[in-house]
This record gives sequence, C-alpha cells and structure tokens, in this order.
Amino acid sequence: MNPYVLTVLLSSLGLGTVLTFASSHWLLAWMGLEINTLAIIPIMARQHHPRAIEATTKYFLTQATAAAMILFASTTNAWLVGEWEIHQLSHPLATTTAMLALALKLGLAPVHFWLPEVLQGIELTTGLILSTWQKLAPFALMIQVAPTINSSLLITLGLLSTLVGGWGGLNQTQLRKILAYSSIAHLGWMVLILQFAPSLTLLSLLLYIIMTSSAFLALKTNNSLTINTLATSWTKAPTLAALTTLVLLSLGGLPPLSGFMPKWLILQELTKQGLPLSATLAAMAALLSLYFYLRLCYAMALTIYPNTLTATAPWRLNFTHLTLPLSVVTILALGLLPLTPAVTAMLTL
Repeated sequence: MNPYVLTVLLSSLGLGTVLTFASSHWLLAWMGLEINTLAIIPIMARQHHPRAIEATTKYFLTQATAAAMILFASTTNAWLVGEWEIHQLSHPLATTTAMLALALKLGLAPVHFWLPEVLQGIELTTGLILSTWQKLAPFALMIQVAPTINSSLLITLGLLSTLVGGWGGLNQTQLRKILAYSSIAHLGWMVLILQFAPSLTLLSLLLYIIMTSSAFLALKTNNSLTINTLATSWTKAPTLAALTTLVLLSLGGLPPLSGFMPKWLILQELTKQGLPLSATLAAMAALLSLYFYLRLCYAMALTIYPNTLTATAPWRLNFTHLTLPLSVVTILALGLLPLTPAVTAMLTL
C-alpha cells in the first residue's frame, strides 16, 4: 500500500476514535464510529486475497448493522425523551438497543460470531489493530451508557462472553482464532464489572491491550499462524519463545504475571457487591481459557516440530521487524503485578 494512503487511513482511524471520545452528542459519536470503520476497511483488504476480502466484507456488514442500531437507539431516545445527549439515554428500549449495538461492535457474546472469522482472514498487524485500537471507541460509549442499563443484562453479557471465549478456543488450531476467543473472554471480564467499578474496567482494558499487543507482535516476529508452526519458534529464537510462553500465561491470568492483577481485583469487587456466584462462574471460565493458553505453551516449549512441516526454514529469522515495541509491551505484560497496591490506591482516590 502507498505510504501516503496508509498515513491518511491511520490518521482517519485515530480521528474517528478521538471524535467518539470527545463527543457528548449521539450523532457526533456515530460519525466517529463510521470514520473509524471506513478507515480500517482498506487496511484490512490490502492483501488482495479472497479470505481478506471476505473478512473485510463480514466486518463491514456487522459494523454497519451496529452503527444503524446505535442511530436507531439514539433517534428513539430523542423521540421518546427529547434528548440527544449520550448521558441522557434513559428509555429502556433505547438503552437495551444501544447496549446490544455496542456489544456487536466489540464482539461480545452472543453477538460474537463475526470476530473469529474476521481475524482469521486478515494479517497479524491488522488483527492487532482490530483487537486493540478498534475496541476503544465503543468502550468509551459503553462506559458512558452503563449507569442507565439494567445490571442483569451487563452481567449476563459478561458471563456469556467469558464462557464462550473459554469454550470456543478449546478446539482451535489457528492462532488468530484463538486470540479472537481470548479477546471475547477478556471483554467479558471488563463488561462484568463495568457498572460496579468503571475504573477497574479501564485497568483491565489497558492490560488487555498490552498483553494482546505483545502476543500479536511475538507471533508476527516468529511468523507463526498455526499451533504446528509454533513448534519451530524455539529453533528460531529461544529467548522470544520463552517470553512468548510467559505472555500467553499472563493472558491466562496466572500469578505472578501482570494478567493476574485485573482478574484478582474484579473477583474481589464482585464478591464485595454480593455476587459470589458470578465471580465463581467467571473464575471457572478463566480455567477454560487457561487450558488453551497452556496448550499453546506446550506446543511452543515442549515439542519438536515435525519434519514434514510446510513452513519457512526454521533457522532463518527475518530481523527487519521493529523489536522495540515488542520489548516494551512484553516487559509490561510480565512485570506489572508488583504495582497492584499502587494501582488499588489510585482506583480508590
């Protein structure tokens, strides 16, 4: 892709998200989401491969549907209540429709079906943008709308997402699909706590972005797309393979890694709010996710790749990638747990 065109598209991507962040009016927020969607579509389709085009079409259709639902919800609210402000979304029909539209935008269960298929069809760098940056604008709206939404709906969406994210990733062999189900599970944890502690949701989102960025960049450096090709990573770069294993365990939420912090604080908050059953179900769903992360770690660290593997020569590693972003996010993904007391102190301010 032409660098100038790519610069314009990435600028538009940033502009759309910032516009949604800054908006207090539904039409302005909708406009930001639309700019965001239209900017990423050419980036997704730049491979000129049938799978990439199919993934782009699926993404466009789901995002257009979600945007239409948001417009419908805001118009309904303006018609019934007379308010266009995001904070003034008060009619039950409008709030439920808006919440489901934002769930579709993010890929929360039960409207998650597009996310694994779309991520599977695009390359890892675009998948990273889709899994991190594209979540920010809908989450900004969701945090603003959350106080007016029925808490049972949010808890149901959260628990369903954690269960589907854990269950769906068990039988996968494609790494991009596994990361998609991982994304669904993490978003479920965030939505679960959204109404009770929005600051915890933001903390979880930040750590999710750090850990997912590290996982995607490590897989891109290794040029791995399936579990089988993960077995070659130890031969290519032993240090990176060891760190990637730890990043995957951090995504699973094992102590003493960074990923344990949000899960620990969320379970504590749910128990404080008198929801021990929800906390137990979420913790059990996290074990499902942990199983497929351990499966990846096993493939990466404890197996020797088959000789019949149709992959690039494992002793060649192309070092043209930028390794500084990978280094920074990997350090953050592994070493933030000791900062938990400082984080909890900041959250209580």
